[in-house]
Amino acid sequence: MPKKIAFIGAGSFGFTRTLVKDILTFPAFKDAEIALMDIDSRRLDYILQAVKKIIKAGGYAATVTATMDRAVALKGADGVCITILSGGPRVFRTDIEIPMKYGVDINVGDTRGPSGIFRFLRTAPPMLEICRDIEKYCPNAIVLNYTNPMAMLCRYLQTLTNLQISGLCHSVQGTAEMLAHWIGADMKDVTYTCAGINHQAFYTEFKVKGEDAYPALRKAMEDPEIYNHEQVRNEMFLHMDYYVTESSGHNSEYVAWFRKRKDLIDKYCTNGTGWNPGAHAYILNEYLQREDSWMGAIEEWLNKDDIDISRGKEYAAYIFNAVFGDNTMFEYNGNVRNFGLISNLPEGCCVEVPVIASQAGMRPLHVGELPSQLAVLVNTSARCEELAVEGLIEGDRRKIFHAILYDPLTSAMLSMQETKDMVDEMFEANRDYLPKNLL
Repeated sequence: MPKKIAFIGAGSFGFTRTLVKDILTFPAFKDAEIALMDIDSRRLDYILQAVKKIIKAGGYAATVTATMDRAVALKGADGVCITILSGGPRVFRTDIEIPMKYGVDINVGDTRGPSGIFRFLRTAPPMLEICRDIEKYCPNAIVLNYTNPMAMLCRYLQTLTNLQISGLCHSVQGTAEMLAHWIGADMKDVTYTCAGINHQAFYTEFKVKGEDAYPALRKAMEDPEIYNHEQVRNEMFLHMDYYVTESSGHNSEYVAWFRKRKDLIDKYCTNGTGWNPGAHAYILNEYLQREDSWMGAIEEWLNKDDIDISRGKEYAAYIFNAVFGDNTMFEYNGNVRNFGLISNLPEGCCVEVPVIASQAGMRPLHVGELPSQLAVLVNTSARCEELAVEGLIEGDRRKIFHAILYDPLTSAMLSMQETKDMVDEMFEANRDYLPKNLL
């Protein structure tokens, strides 16, 4: 019987198109039913056209449906991918502009800190509604979340539901390939252990043909072109001894060292990934540009005669194939709750660790302790996330304030009262999107 895979927030054109393309390359899914759901009819129509184009290009026997009714999309699904955005640029820009008014210069703002926490508070309620429908219409489905802020959302949903949920981020495999390229290694010879929390996971081991590759990576840092490609991450590696997964733009705002003075921003935050030189808030500018250009970019892709339908490296298709496809076991890094997985991070927080996907489901692997210098940094972020999740569940605005009070960049810039004033202003700006227990 054909498998059914539902996409909630299918109008996220890039993600959905990539994931569908990958899924259909597996023999077990060549005749799959792809169910697309979004609340934006224009985006839904575009992605429907795109999936039909992929099916035709691959000569697949798959079928595709599009609906604005979540129940229809979810009913009987074997797998669910969630890629939603709650609120558009109008409210998202306040996540960036209010902190900037107080001197907290944020670059991306979708993961943690003041901007990431308010994005979480907006996004968690609709995400929980989606999961309640999954419990009702396909309770045994494998649920894969691509929506940020990844760690806080996964912790929240894995606490309040009994679903099989794993959060996915492509930074782990992407960074591993980047490091291999820098030292001239073939990825087939690379092995690694990566653990921590989303966007702040570290390769506690990175080996080539069984040998420690970190000495070669330190040597590679002497090349200015390589160093400048990822200034923040490379600086963190040189001082902390282990390499972090997510790009420099993100990591510059998770720590206290790079964005608290203009001279530091000018020195470390001008080259590499995730920068918009001369301006803060790289991602805000991207969002505002997409508001005007997204239809044109999609139409350009739809009008192409030839499209690439080869399999990519996003985890979702491989996980679905391992659990309910041909059952080829697959190891990936996923976001799950920390029940005995990393011993020196908070019990129950959301961690990003190796996970084995198989016919038995998704089983995280025990990692043990992070190196002490990493544990200090990651504990701060993880405990701030814990406070934010607890604050939402309990309706406790004070805990949310405390989560932001201890954020490394915020605390490097603001006094306690300034932080309180900023948080109060952000609560007011998000008033239309917050659950009633926080009003």
